[in-house]
Amino acid sequence: MADGDENTGRGNWTNKREYILSMIGYAIGLGNIWRFPFIAYKNGGGAFLIPYFVTLFLCGIPFFFLENAIGQFCSQGPINMWRAVPILQGVGFSMVTMNTFVSIYYNVIVAYSLYYMFASFQFPLPWSSCFSNCSTMSIVSCSVSGVLVANWTQENTTCPSSDMVSVSVQSPSEQYWDLVALQRSSGLDETGPIVWHLALCLLLSSILVSAALIRGIKSSGKVVYFTATLPYVVILILLIRGVTLEGAQDGIEFYIGSQSNLTKLTEAQVWKDAATQTFFSLSIAWGGIGTLASYNNFHNNMFLDSVVITLINHGSSVFAGFAIFSILGHMAHIYGKPVGKVVKEGFGLAFIAYPEALAKLPVSPLWSVLFFLMLFIVGLDTQFTQIEVITTCLFDAFPEIFKSKRAVLTIGTCVIVFLLGLPCVTRAGIYWVTLIDQFAASWIMLIVAFIEVIGLCYIYGGNRFIEDIEMMIGNKSFCFWLWWRACWFFISPCIILVILFWSLINFAPPTYGQVHYPAWGLALGWCMVAAILIWIPVVAGYKLIKAEGSLWKRLKFLCSPSEDWHPYLDIHRGERYSKERCRQQKAVSTNDKQM
Repeated sequence: MADGDENTGRGNWTNKREYILSMIGYAIGLGNIWRFPFIAYKNGGGAFLIPYFVTLFLCGIPFFFLENAIGQFCSQGPINMWRAVPILQGVGFSMVTMNTFVSIYYNVIVAYSLYYMFASFQFPLPWSSCFSNCSTMSIVSCSVSGVLVANWTQENTTCPSSDMVSVSVQSPSEQYWDLVALQRSSGLDETGPIVWHLALCLLLSSILVSAALIRGIKSSGKVVYFTATLPYVVILILLIRGVTLEGAQDGIEFYIGSQSNLTKLTEAQVWKDAATQTFFSLSIAWGGIGTLASYNNFHNNMFLDSVVITLINHGSSVFAGFAIFSILGHMAHIYGKPVGKVVKEGFGLAFIAYPEALAKLPVSPLWSVLFFLMLFIVGLDTQFTQIEVITTCLFDAFPEIFKSKRAVLTIGTCVIVFLLGLPCVTRAGIYWVTLIDQFAASWIMLIVAFIEVIGLCYIYGGNRFIEDIEMMIGNKSFCFWLWWRACWFFISPCIILVILFWSLINFAPPTYGQVHYPAWGLALGWCMVAAILIWIPVVAGYKLIKAEGSLWKRLKFLCSPSEDWHPYLDIHRGERYSKERCRQQKAVSTNDKQM
């Protein structure tokens, strides 16, 4: 891909490096840090890497390649790219809606990381020992290294209610997370006031995102030189420090060594977890891949990019796991517990188990600052693209309005996302974050991904799609395309259906620890699902009503590419799309005569 703009109206990446770094920053998110290590050790340790990389080649790379190609071909965001299949344009709206929900709670997680990073500039770390800070009628026990240190009741009107405490014994880091960082209430029913230190961190995160995106990809492309590379430096530093600690070998063996169990490969659950983690970690069907690719030059080799970026993504998950488990092994050694007793998933790993482990190291504030700086940067990178998806769709829809107002558009979007995130920084905020994560960012993307691959390969046409790709990267051999046809037409859709049905059959209402959600909270979660998916039938119905002719003619017309479907620039449309335009015009005139 040559440097500089070939699309002066919409803009291109300044150079290939900025695009690759942005893609890496988007694909490698918090799930690589706090979800993959837990899933790996739960599913056979080192043996899990086999299904993890098999599903990458069968499903991850094909989908990443598909979204990359469609975005680069039309140079449009996830809504306008469905000009290829107008009846499915609602899929693009669903992608943007899902992306908006995710950006709201992701911004809050970035704020958590910011708060912990600032709190780490203390010695000793504030979660390194027990403290007395509970509400009226609340009894909290604090345990350090398995020894009961404090068991007290104290009045403090700034704390959450007594119902919050669901266990009799908490570690200092659990105390800090629940009582200080979150000031967590008893449940979704008890909202409480805004937790102002989190609200300020949320505001700072929003300001940083808007500043990085103020000029779109022209400014964010410069920021990613720092944000996409720093996490690797930090992980390497933590890994080097971790492997020198006593007990680190036990942690690493627990991660992929002694727990490696090839018999696990006969269990369907292992393959389901591998495929699910692949989809989540690559952010497939969220609209970000196509959005970033839409700023590529037309003849960029997106196939090579897709392979490189997906391999880096999966490799980064494995790499981060070594750093995480080496230090958790040290903590297990100090406590005299098995490693499995200190391993947690998600928030528990990032904000309870790992901070507790870091507090045991010499010069603990340094390591804590580095770890939460890494979490902050990784989250910020992903948030860049999520906001870019929203602004790109608005820019593509109203180019005349926003052409000279990109900064206003970006700031306005960040302000709205910040305001929508405020309920997530109340005392019930963690319950809102978990609810959005479980309903708006889980199996629902599998539905969107399935419709995406069916629409592009079966309705638009796999052969036509391949011809579009060859316009960009040149003709490829029949054997080359045979593999991608097999994946797009059969293998990948089948894998998605299996995962989707499995997820629905085994669906359980979300909980946070021992706290269950009220009925109205679960209903609200299903409303989020409806708000995302409703666009698909609504837009299809609207277009059918607006079209003319018999129902069959309307369907045929809406399942064919619209007149606006073509490469963005005239110079790239070539003879094929000139003929296609003439054919469409003749078809329209014929329909007019018949009516």
